[in-house]
Amino acid sequence: MPRVYTVETESDATTTADDIIELDAAAEKPICVYGWMFGQSTDIKEAEEEQIRYRWIRGHTTSGSGGSAPTPRPLSPLDTAASFAAEAFNTTAASAGTGVNLYSGNYNLRIGDQIWLPEGSELWTSGADLLVCRLLAAPTDSVSMTFTVWVREYP
Repeated sequence: MPRVYTVETESDATTTADDIIELDAAAEKPICVYGWMFGQSTDIKEAEEEQIRYRWIRGHTTSGSGGSAPTPRPLSPLDTAASFAAEAFNTTAASAGTGVNLYSGNYNLRIGDQIWLPEGSELWTSGADLLVCRLLAAPTDSVSMTFTVWVREYP
């Protein structure tokens, strides 16, 4: 039975095209992302509204750097700590390997973005490849972004 975790971070001031989340599955323990929420707390006026493009990519093998390492939290208080690792807001992108684009979307800064993937459509990775959500362009000005990603880890 899979364990379910959230990875979240709050109010990171972003001015560059960061890897906003990087997930690294443990050996022999595949993971899948089945939902996410992006928000922000700085640009709230219509005149500051912009669309931020992002993409989920699987296949890089070298981790990015320059960000933070949020701790995945189990949704059930009975579950153990996650085996996978997470990084957030890496200013140096994950690289090497063969990146495969899995999902591309737009995130409206004023409205936010919340996606739930139907069963069978989750974004998967195993211990060999990173799963990364990357901003494809820098925001016009500094944006304090928040996110939560829902992850299943399989034994």
